[in-house]
Amino acid sequence: MCRPESNINNKWQDFGWMGLKVQKEKGSGGSGSSRSRMKVWMIRATTSVLLWTCIVQLTALGDMWGPRVLKGWPSCFTHESAVRAMDIEFPSPRPPLLPPKRVYKNNGYLMVSCNGGLNQMRAAICDMVAIARYLNVTLIVPELDKTSFWADPSDFRDIFDVDHFITSLRDEVRILKELPPRLKLRVERGFHYSMPPISWSDISYYKNQILPLIQKYKVVHLNRTDARLANNGQPLEIQKLRCRVNFSALRFTSQIEELGRKVISLLRKNGPFLVLHLRYEMDMLAFSGCTQGCNSDEVEELTRMRYAYPWWKEKIIYSDLKRRDGLCPLTPEETALTLRALDIDRSIQIYIAAGEIYGGERRMASLAKDYPKLVRKETLLEPSDLQFFQNHSSQMAALDYLVSLESDIFVPTYDGNMAKVVEGHRRYLGYKKTILLNRKLLVDLIDQYTNGVLNWDEFSSAVKESHVDRMGSPIKRLVIPDKPKEEDYFYANPEECLEPSNDPLSST
Repeated sequence: MCRPESNINNKWQDFGWMGLKVQKEKGSGGSGSSRSRMKVWMIRATTSVLLWTCIVQLTALGDMWGPRVLKGWPSCFTHESAVRAMDIEFPSPRPPLLPPKRVYKNNGYLMVSCNGGLNQMRAAICDMVAIARYLNVTLIVPELDKTSFWADPSDFRDIFDVDHFITSLRDEVRILKELPPRLKLRVERGFHYSMPPISWSDISYYKNQILPLIQKYKVVHLNRTDARLANNGQPLEIQKLRCRVNFSALRFTSQIEELGRKVISLLRKNGPFLVLHLRYEMDMLAFSGCTQGCNSDEVEELTRMRYAYPWWKEKIIYSDLKRRDGLCPLTPEETALTLRALDIDRSIQIYIAAGEIYGGERRMASLAKDYPKLVRKETLLEPSDLQFFQNHSSQMAALDYLVSLESDIFVPTYDGNMAKVVEGHRRYLGYKKTILLNRKLLVDLIDQYTNGVLNWDEFSSAVKESHVDRMGSPIKRLVIPDKPKEEDYFYANPEECLEPSNDPLSST
């Protein structure tokens, strides 16, 4: 505390703004007075330097320690400091620990343009990361397909958390959001090499064929990425990296994740739920040529659409033959019969993970009658919740993906990319129940039932018996040398990355 001091006998004299006091010397002369003033001046200067140094040091410490220490202390100098001292401040959460960067000699830059829908592109991104890591190159954040049937304008950052993608993989491969300026200018001027890699290629193909091109041109652009890395025969570290990207690095944006949690919460409030990936949209039917249950106008419309898209190469398709071979998605009517035959409780909520069902309510009538608790994201959420997702099919598919992972039962009616990738992800999460429908057998049983050859009990018994081992339990991935399209897809059953199970592995 400062308190006023008496000026008794005028023995002390005040000097300067620092409040220094020195005692007068009795009988001081000119020289004595000069020496006294010099001494006082030296004391004032030294003290000022010391105090200023202390202030600088305290300021530096305040910046370093932040709110934990100094910024909570009261100060004599400012009113703001006193007010701040009255507030309780907590330390800000520490940023997540990042893996150390992997240091390697960069052999060049790899650009990729993904093609297809969300889950086809998702698998491709996993492949491209593994390839870039194996070749010791720098990967540029992949470009997503904007020219396919869905015409979704979304960029990578609109669907996936791009910063998490880059930082979570920094111990494996260097990933940049864009090329360095000098190389970017070269690419814009056409000085790079662009090509589609060969489908289902072994990793050695990329080492022997693609790496020399990268070293020569510095930048190589792979303009197609679907199924460009073989399912089997790859080094274990490559397979595990594909899984790491899929299950950890590819995290959806916070907006998508938050809305997905909201949908799941709304469903959970009303009990267990089944996700039905009812792949009966217009594009699927036009592409596959499957027209079971469609009227003549619809068949003509689907045929016109198939011929309108040049990248759908198969034009003349016999729907009945394809259906009997199990190559068509189940219709809504066939799906309703199948779920009933499997004794799925009719009171369970069924979330339809799909776009607009072709034929609308007319085709959904039998399913809605048998399972009245049909819901979709559009019926669970307010229009305002989905306004930013409209006309962005990949972002809508991302919502369905999140809900599918969390469902009590997942049932795909066709083995497309979403069905396969979700199947594999649910295996990774602990072999969650996934009913893998045997469509070839089912359509035969359904035809026998509808034609009166089988009664209901016989039909239901045959359906249940044929699906006992098709519930997403551990199983060995089917390998067919030289026939990659016919063997099991890596992302549907990434067994190299799955926890061992006590159940014996069966093979298909």
